[in-house]
This record gives sequence, C-alpha cells and structure tokens, in this order.
Amino acid sequence: MRIPRIYHPGPLPANGSVALNDDAAHHLTRVLRMSEGQPLHLFDGGNHIFEAEIAAAGKKNVTVNIIASRPANIESPLQLHLGQVMSRGEKMEFTIQKSIELGVNVITPLFSERCGVKLDNERLAKKIQQWQKIAIGACEQCGRNSLPLIREAMELEEWCAERDEGLKLNLHPRAAHSINTLPLPVEKVRLLIGPEGGLSSAEIAMTSRHGFTEIQLGPRVLRTETTALTAITALQVRFGDLG
Repeated sequence: MRIPRIYHPGPLPANGSVALNDDAAHHLTRVLRMSEGQPLHLFDGGNHIFEAEIAAAGKKNVTVNIIASRPANIESPLQLHLGQVMSRGEKMEFTIQKSIELGVNVITPLFSERCGVKLDNERLAKKIQQWQKIAIGACEQCGRNSLPLIREAMELEEWCAERDEGLKLNLHPRAAHSINTLPLPVEKVRLLIGPEGGLSSAEIAMTSRHGFTEIQLGPRVLRTETTALTAITALQVRFGDLG
C-alpha cells in the first residue's frame, strides 16, 4: 500500500508530535480509515518530506509523531506562471489540478471580455479557497513538496502589465512561432491561456504591447483546458524536466 502524503500548513519540526488540521484528520480517519501506528508522509511546502506515524486518531483529531525528515525537491528548473481566463464548472478545476501535476508554480485566474464566468466577491473568494484545496490535493497525489500559489483573480490587462523578467507567451492559432522555435535557454515563462471564445482583437493587441510573444501549438483548434495542458507539457519538454 502506498504511504499517504498529507500537506501541513505551517513549518514542521524535524521531530516531535504534531496535531493535524481538520481537513487532514478527516481524510486520514474517514476516507483512508487509518488508525494509530500507521505510517504517513507530511510536507509543509519547504521541499522536505517528513516521515511520521499516527500517534492518536479520534473522530475529529489526529496527532502524529515525526520520525525523520529529508530533502525532497522534485521541482522543475522551469518556473511557470499560468494566467488562465476562468472557464465554467469543472473545466477550471481540471486545469488547475493537471497543470500543478505538470509543474506549474503560480496560477492567476483572469477575467477577460469573453470570460463566461460571472461571480460576486463572496462566491469568487470561495472559489479561490476551493482551488487552493485542489492544488493541495494535486501536490499530495503527484509528489510535489512545494505548494504552488493560487493568486487572487484579476483583470487580464492588469495581469499582462505586471513586471516579469521571464518569457511572456500568448497562445494564438495563427501565430508565426511554435514552442520548438523559441530560443534556448528559458528559465521562466508567463503563459496566457484565453477563454473558450478566445481573446478579442483588442486584447491580442494589448498583449503584444506588453511584450507577449504569440505562439501556436499546431493546426487544430483546442479547447481552453486542452490548450493549457498541451502548452505546459510542450514547455516542460523543451525547457523543463519532461522527456
């Protein structure tokens, strides 16, 4: 049986006892049905693995003993910041989950002219919390120990105008360049993925003014969630740690 991996918010000690938060305790006792004496691995976002054992498991509280810790950095050398115009329903959740498995470091949800998601501040705040939990679950599953950042949602032009020393890329089906034609080396990428209806002509012109390079992935038109994951994979193959 695979040893469960659990994220713990806040720095973990090299040894000693730790009380897990409510979400972790519920997952271990109610979902995995684990009990006293069983092993688990903890991580706190600091690129270390903490080997632990359940010391006490109640209905709502779980205490673990940390036995040992060791460095465990599996982060890609490519720093990826995904600016994703928000998509409807489970598509956004899917994009967040899978892009984190592929090594994205930062995700910023974006509003654009053709964005189909309309949320008030309260609902948007709940969405951000939900997406952060999805990010944690993705790290627990894929083995990453550094937790990616889910930023607050912002307007497309505000995000494009942010200062960034990395390569800025905008996916466009009629672009003249592909990822394979980008010059080596590249260590940092800000990747923009538009909405299901695409960016408007004015938005495309705006991205160009802010230094974005238009690239295309091939002859077929991809859905927004397919575009994000295909682009991230291609970037990791060329500049990162895939392949």
